[in-house]
Amino acid sequence: MSFFKITLIRSGIGMTERQNGVLKSLGLRKRMKTVYHPVTPQTAGMIMKVKELLTVSEVDTPLTQKEIHEKRRPPKGFIVENPLRPEATAE
Repeated sequence: MSFFKITLIRSGIGMTERQNGVLKSLGLRKRMKTVYHPVTPQTAGMIMKVKELLTVSEVDTPLTQKEIHEKRRPPKGFIVENPLRPEATAE
């Protein structure tokens, strides 16, 4: 079974009540929020009503909120990209 990965990119401010209701029924209340819904004609119709505000892709398995959070977290530690003293070269 495949799922729609739906992310709210633009805010619903200034949209009609009907469009804001569609966003609410999809579970999108904040920008950059990602939700997963099964691929059905009803979900596709709701996406088409507010397509200007969303990014949509199709995935095989949905991620949990914890997995999404871990995926967005930067790696621990730091990386030295330009050292102040270059390493000595062996001659």
